[in-house]
Amino acid sequence: MTPREKTARPLRAKSVTRPESHAGVRYRAPFALRCGALLIDYILLALILTFSIMMARLMGGGARMAGGTAEKFGILLTVVVAIMDLGVFAGLTGKTVGKWTTGLRIERPDGRLPGIPRALLRHFVGYPISFLPFGLGFLIVTVSGRRALHDLIAGTIVVREPGSPAPAPARKPRIQGAG
Repeated sequence: MTPREKTARPLRAKSVTRPESHAGVRYRAPFALRCGALLIDYILLALILTFSIMMARLMGGGARMAGGTAEKFGILLTVVVAIMDLGVFAGLTGKTVGKWTTGLRIERPDGRLPGIPRALLRHFVGYPISFLPFGLGFLIVTVSGRRALHDLIAGTIVVREPGSPAPAPARKPRIQGAG
């Protein structure tokens, strides 16, 4: 165990129904890592939409039938990918593409997977509400250290995946004297 893991504040579950891989300790997800995971998810969706709009423009935009159809198909594909990534995959595995790449996981406070209804509630109701008051719903996690507004709404928590590497502690450079 690295020194960072030893000093990290563990989250203890109230129930014993969590997976064995947790071994009784869950580590909270750092705010910056959570932001990075969200950014990855949104970049994925933006790339799909951007590519479809580019294809529609190459086909003549909305003036021709092919361009309008390509744009509508791209919007539909983006919505389907958003529902699959943010709802279905997050509900069944606890991970979106962004959470998977950053080593984070969405869980209930007792350690179980959130399920599809909670994941849909978290991402499609909780996120817009968190954005509304100037993004203050996201900043709650910096004060509480555990859960943002959308997590409180859906009854979920974001933790570091067991076995994911801990961020290396910042080290001060040693100054060696002449000697």
